[in-house]
Amino acid sequence: MSSFVTWDAYLSPTPARMSQATATTSSLSFLFEAKAKKGLTFDQIAQAIGKDEVWVAAAFYGQAKFSTEELQKVFEVLGVSPLDAQGPMPPTDPVVYRLYESVLVYGHAIKAIIHEKFGDGIMSMIDCKVNIEKKPDPKGDRVLLTFDGKFLPYATCKWVPQKEI
Repeated sequence: MSSFVTWDAYLSPTPARMSQATATTSSLSFLFEAKAKKGLTFDQIAQAIGKDEVWVAAAFYGQAKFSTEELQKVFEVLGVSPLDAQGPMPPTDPVVYRLYESVLVYGHAIKAIIHEKFGDGIMSMIDCKVNIEKKPDPKGDRVLLTFDGKFLPYATCKWVPQKEI
């Protein structure tokens, strides 16, 4: 999925496009809330980050993309943090909540089995491939979700006492 939504996502009522538009607008909604709370205009935000007010407004609506540096400046101007973009915890979106719930239910068991099979360490989410497949089933289609992450053993620190000088 791209990091921004085009207008056809709002105009064509297909489920995929509707979910893309919903995801983008909901993930950006905290910017609008912070802007309103601070009583700022798009022009004031634009001046603070060195951009044009129309471009800033377009970025707020998901039609342009902030660079990392620009987004950091916007966060500073609005007094928000990147954590605010994650939304409420626990998540309220039904699909995201079920993923969250799966970690709550199976997280410790999965961790224990990873440690049994690989040793002490973690599965990297940086070097990770995620695959989603539709699996037909007579009782209702199933979602096959695969995380293919690199195992990273925990680093150990060997303490060596320093000689007194």
